[in-house]
Amino acid sequence: MTNEAPAPPVLSPVSPAYRRYALSVLLIIYILNFLDRQIVAILAEPIKNELHLADWQLGVMTGLAFALFYTVLGIPIARYAETGHRPRIIAVAAGLWSLFTIACGFAQNFVQLVACRIGVGIGEAGCTPPAHSLITDYTPREKRASALAFYALGTPLGGLLGLALGGLIADAYGWRTAFLFAGLPGLLMALVAWTTLREPRRQLHTDMAALKASRPDFQTAMAEIRGKRTFWLIAFAAAIKAFIGYGAAAFLAPFFFRNHGAELAEIAGGFGLGVTGFLGVALGIVLGLTGAVGTWMGGYLADKYGARDLRAYVSIPAISTLLGIPFYIAGLLADSAVAALILFAFPPILNTLWYGPGYAAVQGLVRPQTRATATAVLLFIINLIGLGLGPLGVGAVSDFLSGPMGLGSAEGVRWSLMIFILFGAVASGLFWLARSSIREEMVS
Repeated sequence: MTNEAPAPPVLSPVSPAYRRYALSVLLIIYILNFLDRQIVAILAEPIKNELHLADWQLGVMTGLAFALFYTVLGIPIARYAETGHRPRIIAVAAGLWSLFTIACGFAQNFVQLVACRIGVGIGEAGCTPPAHSLITDYTPREKRASALAFYALGTPLGGLLGLALGGLIADAYGWRTAFLFAGLPGLLMALVAWTTLREPRRQLHTDMAALKASRPDFQTAMAEIRGKRTFWLIAFAAAIKAFIGYGAAAFLAPFFFRNHGAELAEIAGGFGLGVTGFLGVALGIVLGLTGAVGTWMGGYLADKYGARDLRAYVSIPAISTLLGIPFYIAGLLADSAVAALILFAFPPILNTLWYGPGYAAVQGLVRPQTRATATAVLLFIINLIGLGLGPLGVGAVSDFLSGPMGLGSAEGVRWSLMIFILFGAVASGLFWLARSSIREEMVS
């Protein structure tokens, strides 16, 4: 007699052509996921002015309100995704967050806006854990980092579109209309996901009982994850990076408005644009396109060098994270908006290199039937610390420096961002420590 769970059925691989199609659909959905999540960054200043909000309230709106439900619900949804129909989970999630994004445009006060952002978080909780699990089933191991990096392009590209389109639409029609335009495409992609994405498990109708029997219960799955030192080092390193990244994303537009407003207005006028639209396009290009380059490079480098030495999955993020810090500091201290934008183009390349190798490492550290749960736990840590506390922390420190410390709103937000960016050295160190255990702990 044995108490071991039966081995999971081997999934039939999809064709390369269908895999490319499915990855493209998932990328578009994830772009919209991040567009809806990050559009508030460029809209923060006009929202603050109309609703009379403090910076800490902007932090709650852009981070904590979204992150609490996003992180908490991610784990039970991921547990269901271990045996459920993952494309349909993603489709329902996309439809839900899109409706709540549209609802943000009708909010009349801070409480209503926070409630809508909570709804966006509830919907988006059902996207990435099942998507990572699905992509891993679609893709051979030797191409896994590149495939997950391709999906992760949704982060910089969604940020680009959120900033650019959000700023342009807000200038032309107001910030409320920007939320409407952001939410509508997600409803269409929810239908596409429901009708065209395949669930590989459904090709194995007779083996579904074996698949469900092979799924470890939550305690067993957590015991597997808990025993992986590498997982926790990657998780907390990524959480610190998210803490910095989300905090900066929420307050870079206010930083430019407050420190370089006159120069931006002059430049925007030369292009026939309003200042919000121009800044949205500029930040979208600077942060989004360069972030996309870094994300792609991370997947490529991880597949190339990880095949020789698994430590590359954490060495690449460790080195690149450290190299990005000086560029951020120089950008914050630059005297002109143009110089600041140029300097801010370098950190996204370096700071997004971790996506492909980091996510691929986590998928390989656990058995196939625990992958969605591992992703959900990873995102729980990343988003609770990063998205939940990053914008709130930057906003609270900015308020403290602006008011009690007497620096004013412009210098307050500048030095608040400066303080938080220095935490990148800690994230780099954690990634580097993971080199000592990743080879022994990789299992799939």
